[in-house]
Formats: sequence, structure tokens, C-alpha cells
Amino acid sequence: MFGPSDVSGLKALFDQGTLNPEDVIAILAKTEGNGCVNDFTRGYSTFAFQVFLARVLGISCEEVGRRVAFVMSGGTEGILSPHATIFARREASGETSVEKRLTTGISHSREFLPEEIGRMAQVQEVKRSVLEAMREAEIESSKDVHFVQIKCPLLTSERIEAARRRNKTVVTVDTYESMGYSRGASALGVALALGEIDESKLSDQVICKNWEFYSGVASTSAGVELMNCEIVTMGNSFTSSSDLVIGHSVMQDAIDSKAVHEALRSVGMRVVEGVIDPTDTGRVVNVFAKSEADPSGFIRNRRHTMLNDSDINNTRHSRAVVGAVIASIIGDPMIYVSGGAEHQGPAGGGPVAVIAHVLPKKPQDHGTNSR
Repeated sequence: MFGPSDVSGLKALFDQGTLNPEDVIAILAKTEGNGCVNDFTRGYSTFAFQVFLARVLGISCEEVGRRVAFVMSGGTEGILSPHATIFARREASGETSVEKRLTTGISHSREFLPEEIGRMAQVQEVKRSVLEAMREAEIESSKDVHFVQIKCPLLTSERIEAARRRNKTVVTVDTYESMGYSRGASALGVALALGEIDESKLSDQVICKNWEFYSGVASTSAGVELMNCEIVTMGNSFTSSSDLVIGHSVMQDAIDSKAVHEALRSVGMRVVEGVIDPTDTGRVVNVFAKSEADPSGFIRNRRHTMLNDSDINNTRHSRAVVGAVIASIIGDPMIYVSGGAEHQGPAGGGPVAVIAHVLPKKPQDHGTNSR
């Protein structure tokens, strides 16, 4: 993308006949804003894609919003390249592999009241929505879910004041801090849906306070442009006839290259001397990861200063670091790294997922029933 409103890449896919507009179900983009409360590139990009799809499909922007999940993540610090990943799904006939293949389901939560953001009400609604997306994707087991990308709301001064007028309190009056609470509550909703955490252990007091609890596949991004959660659940299923597969690992810190290697190997990629084997060049479709500045102030017993920089927010530092680590391994800076990993992987770390083309299989390895 050459700017937040650049839809030329998607238009080219339509014009070339590579992609049918009717099949688009989700768009995940990295936009070149600051990723903070006032990052309007996310809403600008969403608007541009909605208007374009509405024109192509001959429907309203509102209808596009109901049909397609938009997750725009701001911040392309360092070498991260602005881009959009388009998820499309169509009913297919013919043969399908006996191995599980990539499938994707989307869902939209209800809109939240300001006082619900960052609290158990958000956790529970995200849980419901993730399970709904799993059913749509025909993912049978939580073990087959490898990445759940969520766009969630945040608090603004206007939303805080609206709650106050109704004699309601919000989780925080710091608008930037509200992004973390929303991301954290959304991530715990994923963990609850997938059985990663026992519900009895969760409460409002746990959110963004007890880092012992987290999801190994959740990636959440907060934005001012919405009041609900838009959820894209990615996994593998026998019902899919895709030529793609998804796998994941969990980075323990921002420079955990071994976890990136594990994620690549989980989809059958070969890693030699820390980089992708040349014979696998071109198989990677995209890498999705979370990043954060370790809240302890240390990485591998070495002090970092990301949390003390008053000029550049720590999420911007962490995106640049994790982006560089992953790009150095796969040899491509067009990757999706989202900052702020509250309850998304262990403190200071975060999930990393890889979507890749599978190697061709022999005819006898195929079965029936495809999607």
C-alpha cells in the first residue's frame, strides 16, 4: 500500500480475475500511522476499503461492514511495509486433502458501552464471538486454532464523559491506557473460548494486572474507529481444500528468533542457519505477530529503555524490534506486527503465526468433500 487509502492492490486482484469480490470475508492491514489513540489512518483505511467494495459489489458501506471484518493495525515502524492481507472464501467442489488446511471464520461482537471496555463484559462477549467464528470456519478443535486477530474499541474523552453522565465508571480515564485494557480483555476472551484459562480464575481484577494468564494465539489491536470487536479466527480444518496451512509458536521475548523458526517449521518450512531454506522461497504468504516492551524493563537480564521514552511510545519501539527479527529470518519486510501484547503470550513476548503454501501432494493422498 502506498498510503492508508490505497486500494489499488485489491482492485488489481479483481481486474485480473484472481479474486472474486463476493468471496472477500476479511481485510487485515498495517497502516502507517502511530498506532496510538489518535491514529486515524486505521479508520481512513477501513473507510477506503469499504467504499471501494461497496461500489464493486453494488451494496451499501453498512452492508460491507456486516459482510467483511476489517482489522487495521496502525504503526509500520522500522522496516515494516504497509500492506493489506485479503482473506477470501468460496464453496468448492471436488477433492480435498486428508490433511487439515487453512480456514478462516469471522464474527462481529455487539457494541460495548464505555464502562464495559476492559472488563469481564468484554471478555465474555469476545468468548462468544470467537466460538461463533470457529463454527463458521468449521474448526472442530481449539487445538486447530492458530491465530485470532481482533480489532477492539478504546475509550475517548467523549466516551468517558458519556459514561459519567449515566453515573457509570470506566476502567481508566487515561485514553491511551484504555487501549491496553481493551486489548487485554479481548485476549482473555480468546483464552476463555479456547480453554486456555479456567473461567473461575478471571475477574475484572485480573485484566492487565496478572500476567500469568494469557492466550497463545490471540492478537488484539485497539482503535478509535469502532465500539465493537471484529474477529478473524484462523485455523486448519479437514473441510478446507485450500492450498494453504497455518501454524504458530509463542515468542518469549522480543528477540526470540527460535520461536519464529518453530512457527515456520509448524507449516513444513525448512530453516537453515537461522533463515528460510532457499528451496522454500515463495511459500510464505504472511507472518502475523504481537510485540510489546517487556513490562519488567529488562530483556534477558539486560535493561531496556522503551518504557521510559516520552517522545516515542513503547509500542512503536517494540513493533520495530519484532518486525526486524522476523524480516531477517523470512527475508521480507511485508509482515504484520501489532504492538501491545497484554495477555497475548507471556509478558514481553507474544504469538507468531505463519500462513504458507503447502507442498503438492500425490493424488492418492486426496479424499472428498471440500470447501
